Amino acid sequence: MIQQIKNIINACDIRITFTLALSALLSACEKPSTFEKIAKHKTLHVITRNAPAIYYEGREGPMGFEYDLAKLFADELGLKLDLKIATTRSQILSALDNEYTNIAAAGMVASQNRADRFKYSLPYMEATPIVVYRYGSTRPRSIKDILGKRIAVVSDSYHADELDTLKQKTPELQWQALDVETIDLMKMVQDKEIDYAIITSAELDIHQAYYPRVKQAFEIGDVQKVSWYFPKSTDQTLINRANIFFKRIEEDGTLLNLKERYFGHLGQLNYVGARTFIKHINSRLPKYDEEFKSNSEKHGLDWRLMASMGYQESHWRAHATSPTGVRGLMMLTRVTAKEMGIKNRLDPEASIKGGTRYFAKIKKRIPERIAEPDRTWFALASYNVGYGHLEDARILTEKGGKDPDKWLDVKEFLPLLQKKKYYKQTRYGYARGNEPVIYVQNIRRYYDVLNWMTQPQADEHTIAQADMKNGLIKLTQ
Repeated sequence: MIQQIKNIINACDIRITFTLALSALLSACEKPSTFEKIAKHKTLHVITRNAPAIYYEGREGPMGFEYDLAKLFADELGLKLDLKIATTRSQILSALDNEYTNIAAAGMVASQNRADRFKYSLPYMEATPIVVYRYGSTRPRSIKDILGKRIAVVSDSYHADELDTLKQKTPELQWQALDVETIDLMKMVQDKEIDYAIITSAELDIHQAYYPRVKQAFEIGDVQKVSWYFPKSTDQTLINRANIFFKRIEEDGTLLNLKERYFGHLGQLNYVGARTFIKHINSRLPKYDEEFKSNSEKHGLDWRLMASMGYQESHWRAHATSPTGVRGLMMLTRVTAKEMGIKNRLDPEASIKGGTRYFAKIKKRIPERIAEPDRTWFALASYNVGYGHLEDARILTEKGGKDPDKWLDVKEFLPLLQKKKYYKQTRYGYARGNEPVIYVQNIRRYYDVLNWMTQPQADEHTIAQADMKNGLIKLTQ
């Protein structure tokens, strides 16, 4: 009996040992999660596209709403960001299909028609699809008004899916899907190469300064959600971390501040203003751009910002004069000109020199704790309305429970300096507080256009069509 018990115990020991060994073997063979693979290589691979407010090369390097989001996410995970720039949406989707990237951060809509092909993060923006037309032609009001016309959409955009759905109700609806960017479609509309294009209202706001004749005709479809894309093989370990990230930056105000930085000033240029600005970039700016560059470099400033200020002040007219007595390309007052050692305010070289030097001086007065780009926006407002009035507005902002170090908040309180109820509480009293808000918004828009038009045309991160198979590494190891 005792021997039988021993035999049973020995058999159990063998089974337990075998089970443990099998469990260890299976555990060793278990595939690492998506995030574990990324963490192992210490690099987050992201693909985006070169477009205003999405990604572009700025004075200090990469910039753009999607770039900033991707960089913040990579930093939060403690990973190096490896960014690749596609020239079309088709390349982005191909990179996802072939698992050449971990994430596509490119301002793309989370289309339900693609839900079986890709995975999505939580949405962080909304987009309304619209039909755009060329100003001067008859504005269409509904689908029936665009039937039989030359209509185009960006290939591999969700707009083609929307049109497929509409075609079920309107079989005669026809369109072209072109492998280009939205900004290219808008150029085609303005140049009369096509009659209409389907884009989003946000894209129109971003690009309209470049093609001011392109206008919204009507909305077509429901509001859509913009999300990050992931390859279908991605498990929830990476997606969950992205979702946590988006929830955090929404709750702590980071997302709102980024939207203010890249989108808060859009719509400031009307049709006439935008057309005139583009015209003057080609006809007037070349006379002065070297002066802007050389003087800005001396003070560590971006020449395109100073050129934008010059345009806001005088439309780059050397002999501009205002009713209040400010004169010249940078519209210097007598007091400012004397302070900067400028004898002839109508000399464009002297005016640019004085204006740049004066702005640099003002910017140094802005508290160092204020981060960019808010620091620059505050300096611009101070240049316009005066440092004292800016400080008054910042004090009102703090009293109002908002952040006096954020332009997003302070620009709400600056206009209150026009109201006695508020300016009587301040040290410097009344000011036309709405003017610096408009001043900053306009300069930011001019700066955006100049930044985009003067960015490097080639970049080592850009993916050529041939590189989609030869130059990218499949991220499945």
